[in-house]
Amino acid sequence: MTKQALITGGARGIGWGIAGAMLAAGYQVTVTGLTAPEVADVPAQDGLKAVVLDVTDDAGAAACIAGFTRLDALVNCAGVLLRDGREFTIEGFQQVIAVNLTGTMRMCVAAKPLLEASGGAIVNTASMWSFFGGPLTPAYTASKGGVAQLTKALAVAWAPGIRVNAIAPGWIETELTKAAQADAARSDAIVGRTPLGRWGRPDDIGGAAVFLCSDAAGFITGTVLPVDGGYLAK
Repeated sequence: MTKQALITGGARGIGWGIAGAMLAAGYQVTVTGLTAPEVADVPAQDGLKAVVLDVTDDAGAAACIAGFTRLDALVNCAGVLLRDGREFTIEGFQQVIAVNLTGTMRMCVAAKPLLEASGGAIVNTASMWSFFGGPLTPAYTASKGGVAQLTKALAVAWAPGIRVNAIAPGWIETELTKAAQADAARSDAIVGRTPLGRWGRPDDIGGAAVFLCSDAAGFITGTVLPVDGGYLAK
């Protein structure tokens, strides 16, 4: 039977890079986007479905999962980052936590019965800011630190039936990092610290996600895997 994967936030960015890798690995893939126009922009491909999902909505999460009769992999990529100091407001802080951390938990809980039935796997999206302090993005930083610890907690709680791991992407060329890419000095500093000498691409993350969902990672759970070109090592 063909394995089924759900990638929240998979309509673009890192999630879209993971979707391509999962399709290449033989999965039937469902990606989600926050809005109908975002979903409409997803290119049609065999084995790929795109649906609208707001991960902050209980009913929406339940309805999304209800569309599956089998689920082998859940990849939580839906995320948000606020600029211009908005994460230093309580409203902004709560908004980011609601999407990045609570939204991840909401989808994990909703998908748990199907993943238990298939012996499936969860891959959450942590960040370099799970390890460092982000001075401009306190909510994003807190949420990604939380995702790392949530991953470990669920790995322990749901073993042996479901494996739960996370990927911590480095500096990846996405919409979220556009400002840093456009700032020549900052971009040069990032590349200079990255031993592999370049920005990452969304498809650089795909192989790690496929591996963590596969039988080859059958004895791996509770880990946070940096995919960062060596940024953390320097």
